[in-house]
Formats: sequence, C-alpha cells, structure tokens
Amino acid sequence: MQAFTKVMQVDSFFERFDAVIQSPKRIVLACHVNPDGDAIGSVLAMSEFLRGRGHDVKMVVANDFPGFLHWMPGSDAILVFEQQSEACKTAIAEAECIMMLDFNNLSRSGILHNEIGKTRCPRVLIDHHRDPDESQFYCMYSSTCVSSASEIVTEIILHYGKEYLTESISTNLLVGIMTDTGSFAHSIYHPRTFELVSLLVEKSMSYGYVHELVYDTMSENRLRLLGFAINNRMEVLDDYSTAIIALNKSDLNAFDYQVGDTEGVVNFPLSMKKIKMAVLVTERQDQIRLSFRSKGSFSVHELANKHFKGGGHTNAAGGTLTCSFEEAVAQLKAVLPKYKEMLNLAE
Repeated sequence: MQAFTKVMQVDSFFERFDAVIQSPKRIVLACHVNPDGDAIGSVLAMSEFLRGRGHDVKMVVANDFPGFLHWMPGSDAILVFEQQSEACKTAIAEAECIMMLDFNNLSRSGILHNEIGKTRCPRVLIDHHRDPDESQFYCMYSSTCVSSASEIVTEIILHYGKEYLTESISTNLLVGIMTDTGSFAHSIYHPRTFELVSLLVEKSMSYGYVHELVYDTMSENRLRLLGFAINNRMEVLDDYSTAIIALNKSDLNAFDYQVGDTEGVVNFPLSMKKIKMAVLVTERQDQIRLSFRSKGSFSVHELANKHFKGGGHTNAAGGTLTCSFEEAVAQLKAVLPKYKEMLNLAE
C-alpha cells in the first residue's frame, strides 16, 4: 500500500481520518473550480459514504459542472456558489470538518477560497496532484501515482468494507476514474486501477449505459464546436511537435457555449503521431484558460507551473492568464522554443 501515497503513510492517514469520522459531524466536501468527472464523482461517493455513517454532509462547488454529469446519483444536492452563495457560505461557516477532493491547494477552489480560508476546523485532503501544501491539512491521502481522486476514495471506502460500495457510490467512482483516464487511455500507473474498476463495474449501473451517458449525449452545438475547433482553430507547429487550438469568446458564443462543451477537445490533436503536446486556449469572462496534454515523457506540469500559474500531472495540466486573448496565445508560443528539444525528443 505504501506505493499508493507519497505524502502521508496510509496507516497515519487512517489514524487521523478515523478520529475525524468517529462521531457524527457537520462535514463539507469541496472540489476544484470548473469541476470535472473525477471531482464530482469523488465528492458524490464520499458524501454518500459519510452520510451512511451518520454525518451531516454538504457538497459545495464554486461553479456549475458540465451538463453531461448532471445525471450522476446525488448530484442534485450539490450546492453551486455562483447560484446559491448564501447556502454555501452557511454550510462552510458551520462545518466541523472540510474535506477537499481532487485539488491540493485552497487557491484551486475558486471563489470558495475565501470562505474556506476563514474556517478553523480540521481539513482533510484527498487528491492526486503534485506538490500539495501540507500545512493546510489535518490529514491527507495524496498520491501522484494513481489515476484519480476517485481511485483514492475507492481505496478509502474499501478500507471500511466492501459493503459500503453501493450501486450509486460505485457508479460515481466509475465515472471519476473513467473520465480522468480518458476511458482508460492514459494515467494508468499500475494494475490496481483495473482491479478497482472491475469491482466498481460489478456493483455499478451498467458500464455501457454509464459510458453512453457521459460520452454520447452531446448537443448538436457541442459537436459542431468540436468540428470548428479542429478545422478552423487548430494550428500545428511542427518545429515543436505541438498543436494549439485557440477559441475566443466569439467562437464560443457562435456555438451557444455551455459549461463542459470544450471538455476533451484538447485530446484530439494528440491522435496525430507527430504531436507530443496539445494546448487548448479558451477566453472566459475574466481570464484565459489553458489546458495542456502531452504524450510520453514531456511534463506539461512543469511548463504550466513555471509559465502559466498552474500545474497538474506529467501528461495533463492547466493554467490561467489574465491578459488579452491575443497576448495569451503569443505568450504560449514565446515559451515553446525553450522546450523545443525536450518536445522533439519526448518518448
């Protein structure tokens, strides 16, 4: 088990985690801004597990999550700060414990940052991203060698007994692992992931149906945006083995953009043999978002962390800029020469 966590030994984690959940408490679960399948899946599963042990649990997110995840069991109970700010503030202020899933620093929680920062209750971290701020947490299960936060939550629940893996918990955890691995195409570091997935598939809703709900419910506008992004906005930079897709506000508005409509777009350029890194640049209300993906040994975490106030994993990372859209694209291209050799030699 020690191979599964680099920050805190598993026994030490459970010693403190047991102390937290031993008696009923008001617990708040939070995830990162712009929640994805892993964030929502891990939060929903942990929420049901804790409620089953007698806790009063509230789930809070900074902003809404993609529509193709709204079917997930229990998701209608999630409080969205952008829509229910007072309820979120009250839940956080009254919490006796806050659990942070799928992010490793308060700054990644978006608008929740200030509210959580005011609290003095114990904080628990469950995450798989690099370089967590250990000083912020009472206990942490943090590992970079697992596929997802949902995989860690699965291990935690199994620690207390297989009987806790209900159909809804298993379904939510399956979605989390499935989406964070691109349907098991990447971020699989050891066979244990497939062992856990096998167990979840056995207990969850039909796997084929779950996959269909996540991947085969696109709107026409979303599909047309994907086609437009690749055909009209993808720039291939052969010298750097890199492809950039840059979508400004007008592009997104032309296809009636909804939250989640650009999910997965950044992965498509990597299907080209010659491409080692793909970057999606999108213009949002108050910032420019960059999503990085890579193949092989090239670390987009290092690039995003050094130049774009972000980070993540070796092959998947994100970043933000507060400049204009044109300046962001120019800044991205300006750093590529520094990584030319590493990109072209990455295997």
